[in-house]
Amino acid sequence: MRFLPDREQRAFAASLDAMLSRADTPAVVREWSRGEHAVGRALWARLAGAGVFSLAAGEEAGGVGVRPVELALAFVELGRHAVPGPLVETVTAALLLPDAKLTERLVTGETMATVAHTGTPPADTGAGTGPGTGAGAGPGTRTGAPRTEPGTSGDGPCTGVGTRPGTPGDGTGTADTGPGTPGANPDTEPGTPGANPGTPNTEPRTPRANPDTPGTEPHTGPYALDGDAAGLWLALTPAGLFRCSGHGPVRRSLDLARRLTALEGPEPLPLGPSAARAVPLARLVTAAQALGVGQALLDRTVEHVRRRTQFGVPVGSFQAVKHRLADAEVALAFARPLVLGAALTLAPAEVAAAKAAACEAAYATARTALQLHGAIGYTAECDLSLWLTKARALRTAWGSPEECRAAVLGAGDRRW
Repeated sequence: MRFLPDREQRAFAASLDAMLSRADTPAVVREWSRGEHAVGRALWARLAGAGVFSLAAGEEAGGVGVRPVELALAFVELGRHAVPGPLVETVTAALLLPDAKLTERLVTGETMATVAHTGTPPADTGAGTGPGTGAGAGPGTRTGAPRTEPGTSGDGPCTGVGTRPGTPGDGTGTADTGPGTPGANPDTEPGTPGANPGTPNTEPRTPRANPDTPGTEPHTGPYALDGDAAGLWLALTPAGLFRCSGHGPVRRSLDLARRLTALEGPEPLPLGPSAARAVPLARLVTAAQALGVGQALLDRTVEHVRRRTQFGVPVGSFQAVKHRLADAEVALAFARPLVLGAALTLAPAEVAAAKAAACEAAYATARTALQLHGAIGYTAECDLSLWLTKARALRTAWGSPEECRAAVLGAGDRRW
């Protein structure tokens, strides 16, 4: 069986690649990380004009119907070029919202949306019914926030507090900087660049108090991505969907282009008719984005080892370097059909398998890219760092590898 995008799908992906190649996205990312959104918003409008967001909305909202395959192809290119902004969250919001007019503003690029995710409402709540408003029903706000389980969201704020490798920080007030990434703690996972092999980080750390409000407990609810740039703030919890009135102070993430905020002032909002597909679609496009990130890291590393010489020959000619790059290429090549296959069905278990495979492949490629670039890979001035940190952040966004594997193993329609 041949499974390949058709001519129109390939042309769409190629057009996005050409547009983003001319956009100088590393410069856009650096401006975005400083809170300067003008150039990023202009690029966002061009993406909307290219029809990216219309792929997540029905015709009544100005879209072309939900098309997961085309969205996956688009997000591969968005990841390949490290485009900043709440891309996944805007696409997810288009499925969550019950209001076609509000969704149309997302489709046209007029409004960005962000979503803080701590869980999915039970299937029997039904679309169009308001979520509960009792104690603990709302999203985690800056006061009285319910504690979320590790792994329910993505990257956490960069507070300088280390957590054990592989555990996401969002919702706990700490951040795992990731092994070998710029700013990593010296007591990270043994065997990684910059690690101290004699003192592995085996003890959990105590989260710091919220630096924005001295003397308070750390924020323990979910963080929303780019709340300062968004015009629509949503929180998806087991109690239902909430529309928030604003956000708290911006917190630094491991990925400097991912600016995190707590959401405030939640009000219940009915779920849209396509809400059941929202979380699987969010995981799918996150996987596709990670796939693009991994491919960009591999391409840049191959180019580097061809130019870099040692003992009078390119370092890419060394067998150990070839093996590391081959392992990265194989991991990405195996993940790609999983992502595209999951886009055809949008079955939760298949999407979870695709996300686990793609994000782990991208993360492994990031580690290889960092090692083969040597000391230059650690520097924030090197463009490589924009993809290195994004690979780590996407690994736990919209479901950690452990959560995704549990979803696969717990599915009732397993074929093995």
